[in-house]
Amino acid sequence: MEIAPGVHAVRLLNVYAFLVDEPQLTLIDAGLIGSAGRVQRQVERIGRSLDDLARIICTHAHPDHIGGVRELAGEREVEVLMHPADLDGLSVGLRDVVANRNRGQLIAYFTRHPGEATPIEDGQVLPILGGLRVVHTPGHTPGSICLYAKRHKLLFVGDTLQVIRGKVTFASRVFSEDLALARASVARMAELDVETIAFSHYPPLRDGANEVLRGLADRATAMSESRRRAASL
Repeated sequence: MEIAPGVHAVRLLNVYAFLVDEPQLTLIDAGLIGSAGRVQRQVERIGRSLDDLARIICTHAHPDHIGGVRELAGEREVEVLMHPADLDGLSVGLRDVVANRNRGQLIAYFTRHPGEATPIEDGQVLPILGGLRVVHTPGHTPGSICLYAKRHKLLFVGDTLQVIRGKVTFASRVFSEDLALARASVARMAELDVETIAFSHYPPLRDGANEVLRGLADRATAMSESRRRAASL
């Protein structure tokens, strides 16, 4: 499914990855371990080879987003990019998991490390799609990022947003490390001019994207203010 010129949504195991077809191929997220075959079939479907894959950008370090990195990179010179907050979190040991009883650390412990990776920071513009801006949106994980292609008004949101009963809402309560921070991060998305929202687990949203993001940002602000008032009583 082509969601923008040269941008293909690739259906993997319970998640979408996004393949950007330019002289050098870029993959946004890599799915679970065992996803390489599906990615390769999509690459070949558009008349390309995995040898053309130059980089994999990871929106966050959960196993359904980075599990397939090693098998896709293989022996090729593929650059892996990830926010350092998530990259650092993957080094957690079993002793830390047991001592802290932290859900995020437990997920990190069972996540396959992608190997050598290049850290990317908020505001960085990558040479993809005429300029792909990194927007740090922590909360689901400390290093969760969105990727904004201004030329296409296209926003890749990873798992920072989800869709429940047909409505866009905040990140998962179950799998997010800091739900309040995840909600607050929506304000950064609402600052952008967006026509298409590309989710990792749902079909893209093409109608009223700006209004949806602004509405969520307003809800997040109201919820934060309500909690502040309750705490002051």
